[in-house]
Amino acid sequence: MRLPVRTLATVPLALAVALNLPTVSGTSIHPARHETDAGPDSSSHVFPILKWLRDTAVEVVFGKPSTRAKSLRPGAQIHTRYRNDVVVRFNVTSSEEEGALAKATEQMFLDIWAFTPDYVDIRLDKDDVSALRTLLPDSLQPSVLIPDVAAAVWATYPSTVVEKSRLESSMVDAAKLGILDEGLGNIFFTDYQTLPVITSWMRLIEAMFPSMAKMTSIGKSYEGRDIYAMRLGVRTGKEAKGPRKTILITGGLHGREWISTSSVTYLLWSVVTSYGNEQSITKLLEELDVVFIPVLNVDGYEYTWQTDRLWRKSRQQTKMRVCRGFDLDHAFGYEWDAVKHQSDPCSESYGGDEPFQAVEASALAKWAKNETEYGAKFVAFLDLHSYSQQVLFPYAYTCSVDPPNLENLEELAVGLAKTMRLSRGEPYTVTSACEGAMARSYSESNSVPRIETAGGSAIDWFYLTTSSQQGEETLSAFKYLADYLLGNNGIEKSVLQQQSGQWKDLKRRKR
Repeated sequence: MRLPVRTLATVPLALAVALNLPTVSGTSIHPARHETDAGPDSSSHVFPILKWLRDTAVEVVFGKPSTRAKSLRPGAQIHTRYRNDVVVRFNVTSSEEEGALAKATEQMFLDIWAFTPDYVDIRLDKDDVSALRTLLPDSLQPSVLIPDVAAAVWATYPSTVVEKSRLESSMVDAAKLGILDEGLGNIFFTDYQTLPVITSWMRLIEAMFPSMAKMTSIGKSYEGRDIYAMRLGVRTGKEAKGPRKTILITGGLHGREWISTSSVTYLLWSVVTSYGNEQSITKLLEELDVVFIPVLNVDGYEYTWQTDRLWRKSRQQTKMRVCRGFDLDHAFGYEWDAVKHQSDPCSESYGGDEPFQAVEASALAKWAKNETEYGAKFVAFLDLHSYSQQVLFPYAYTCSVDPPNLENLEELAVGLAKTMRLSRGEPYTVTSACEGAMARSYSESNSVPRIETAGGSAIDWFYLTTSSQQGEETLSAFKYLADYLLGNNGIEKSVLQQQSGQWKDLKRRKR
């Protein structure tokens, strides 16, 4: 039975959005080289006192900028570490092929980059391709997707550190001029940013928008770093205090997925600067809170900048000294199955030997439970990943059980995917998170191994336990979600929609 539209705001929603990972050109948020940026601030000649006040505020938040640019690229160690690595793709067409590939990848401890209903992408040493093929049926033939992983990794690093004063100047100018589309002119989004820069940037957002933005730490990582979150919301009158319905948006569960972190920060910036300009965003922030966590796996993210760009897991010590880290997306407690769960600490999908053994997953769960105990209600959860282009909805642990509001989840996921396609022309597939390469034939009675274990996922835990998308396209998807939660079924007009006309076909649905 189809639920009335008016009840959608009270139905728990959980989605995982997998973004396309740029392999050579850096971020997909319009990267630009710093050398070609605009010249000095022309306003300094007209308003020198204002410029001095602004720069002083910058130094208070960021500290004095370095006079010398510092390279962030690790240099020759990248080529040494990844010089023989390639990414190959297997087109899987049967459950038998999926089972053989799952066994082989587990046996060889291979790094699975993506598994979809159509293909599986795997990173490995090119000298190991022949050995892998001996473990697979003849029908599975790999094609080389990325022939030079080292070059692709090298391209994701920024050439130099952005001077913090220029970064702040760009942000302030964008806010003053109302530059809401594309993030153009904002230096922060021209490259991926380090954890310290992201933290300072979040503090600045809080300082620039004190009436609607509040920065907080949801807990500590294994290595003692704060896991920061930004809460956006506008409260007036009787609702000035107390809990509200809440949307949670996370990124960086896997350290190497920098685009997920950049997408969360871009979304945060776009939403906070859209208040008062975009009708749907304004209404949303006046009725709900939105919490952004750009980097959950802070230790892993830091490690990707300092040591290993392709590190995926956390940095927590495991039962095997030489194999550190937990896969945070398999570390939550819902439908944890010790028999089916990956038990080898050396595996990229190892979530621990018991639920919430990973410090960061435990911190997020404790924070969320504390929020609900004080009356907050999570009405939507978006978890951004890379590198495939998918919108996934619960359940992840099984395909044999449907969530109670499956039709609403499918409708929302399809709407999000379509909106992102209209925004940037990139197609996104929509499917249940349980589905592997051949999940359509998967069931509980099927003993064929899956490409990746599915228990303990974040979206399942949030969907059931707490219930009481790249830059521009993710923003468009968020606006669609905002309309959906506000009961407009994704069709409320905004200024941007009226200008672009991209959302006209979304009006086809009637209540």
